[in-house]
Amino acid sequence: MKPFLSAAFYKFVDLPDYATLREPLLSVCHQQGVKGMILLASEGINSTIAGPPEGVHAVLAYLRQDPRLADLQHKEAWSDKAPFYRMKVRLKREIVTLGVPEANPARRAGTYVKPADWNALISDPDVVVVDTRNHYEVDIGSFKGAVNPHIDSFSQLPQWVEQAAALNPVTGKKPRVAMFCTGGIRCEKSTALLRSQGFHEVYHLEGGILKYLETVPPEQSLWQGACFVFDERVSVGHGLVVGDYGLCRACRLPISAADKLSPLFEDGVSCARCHGVTSEAQKAGARERKRQWDLAKARGLDWVGAQASPSS
Repeated sequence: MKPFLSAAFYKFVDLPDYATLREPLLSVCHQQGVKGMILLASEGINSTIAGPPEGVHAVLAYLRQDPRLADLQHKEAWSDKAPFYRMKVRLKREIVTLGVPEANPARRAGTYVKPADWNALISDPDVVVVDTRNHYEVDIGSFKGAVNPHIDSFSQLPQWVEQAAALNPVTGKKPRVAMFCTGGIRCEKSTALLRSQGFHEVYHLEGGILKYLETVPPEQSLWQGACFVFDERVSVGHGLVVGDYGLCRACRLPISAADKLSPLFEDGVSCARCHGVTSEAQKAGARERKRQWDLAKARGLDWVGAQASPSS
């Protein structure tokens, strides 16, 4: 068994005292040798942590001692080396930034749909299926027939919802809407947004795309392409098998094998999409970071630049 366990989890729940939770939680993580990122806000908790399995389970047990987090669900993955090299517990306004205070899933959200029932829902021609992820995530894979909002960040979704013809038909009747994202957190908050704007029949994929790919057989799947993930795997497919995409270390966008053939691609420095955007000074800085990365790797050392991403 691989020695390092990662756990991703989130929960929308009222935590008015969230600021007081930070220091004790950080202390427990340090004591258990656990690293990663935990976000705390009045609306809940969102995190990805990693470390020795007994340490990760101890942190989860500590969190579940709070009655409000007693039913906290998490997803596990194993790795050969430590995914993260720092532990941070941050206080935020939101655990996933949307910028609409009334969109609070702890008080009003859509209806969960299990992966086994998802195909039937999104195959209904009267259901509008919305991919709530960023455009670069959608570009490498999505569900058949899903609407792509073409957003650069999740905080742009409210504006798209106001303007989208698919959600605002001339009849004035609000359609049935099914929303999905990588791990469930963004689509859950998206359904709260729609509920706050008068949509009554709103659904979201329980466990997100990752749970669907993990549990639905490929021959029954309506998923097309790869699923972008915010960790060193970059992308996964059915069975959560790691995909073929790499990551441009400059712009953090996924790149395919074909993208790497571009004369504008320089490993660790630029790709065809960001080459004309970054300055020569930025490229020089990236080359120096790449040099330090390669040097550390050659010496068998861990590079301390790895950052944890909370659930998505």
